[in-house]
Amino acid sequence: MTNFPEDYTPPAVWTWSKDNGGAFASINRPIAGATHEKELPVGQHPLQLYSMATPNGVKVTVMLEELLAAGHSGAEYDAWLIDIRQGGQFGSDFVAINPNSKIPALMDRSGAEPVRLFESGSILLYLAEKFGAFLPTDPGKRTEALNWLFWQMGSAPYLGGGFGHFYAYAPLKIEYCIDRFTMETKRQLDVLNRHLADNEYMAGSDYSIADIAIWPWYGGVATGQVYNAAEFLQAHEYTHLLRWADQIGERPAVKRGRIVNRGFGDDLSQQLLERHDASDFELRTQDKLAATPAE
Repeated sequence: MTNFPEDYTPPAVWTWSKDNGGAFASINRPIAGATHEKELPVGQHPLQLYSMATPNGVKVTVMLEELLAAGHSGAEYDAWLIDIRQGGQFGSDFVAINPNSKIPALMDRSGAEPVRLFESGSILLYLAEKFGAFLPTDPGKRTEALNWLFWQMGSAPYLGGGFGHFYAYAPLKIEYCIDRFTMETKRQLDVLNRHLADNEYMAGSDYSIADIAIWPWYGGVATGQVYNAAEFLQAHEYTHLLRWADQIGERPAVKRGRIVNRGFGDDLSQQLLERHDASDFELRTQDKLAATPAE
């Protein structure tokens, strides 16, 4: 018999009277808007990214690094760390870019008027169209790439806010919740595995923003880099997904993009808190800064 926690009867009207516990409990709240005044820095490049190296943040830094690797010099960018663990996403300037207070957020200052961008899928599509890259021009192939881009945007909340929260972050392990979201996560992994059995990339033979969107979440989970749950999910069974995840993970631009705005983990060489120039990958990762004597 399944063991359930103590029964809970919802009240007629919910009120916010206590922290919900678990990771991020101190910053979660049921209202929108800024909590404090905070001016965001602006660097020298037209593209200004405010983010953190969560899977959603990694999508955009990988995209920008891929664009630069493909020769699109206009994709040069400044990446500023927004520490969501400390509530940086609730600063006034950040909320002005993204009223939903989620990373990543991007400002494009290349035109006469600045353009604000939020939601990682929207940012990927905007950049693909702006630079004419990583999105097929053939209508059928373009549609297939967008099918999978929007699949990721709709599916990942079950993986992150569902499975990831209850498996890794919730203050109490609830069997019902973990079982429910594990089942859905494994179903999604199977969807990808079946598709990738017949396709090199998500939209066929060409690498696209669909791959860039899906890899940080599902590639990360399948290879144990996200939630440390690969064994629990029996990820070794998803051989086609793992082939795809490893193939993308070996791309030089992906290796660079995944460490931008990363300030966590044990490997300091894989942490570049801010990125303003390509040389930062060689000179300003946390291991290099730690080895430099303070002036």
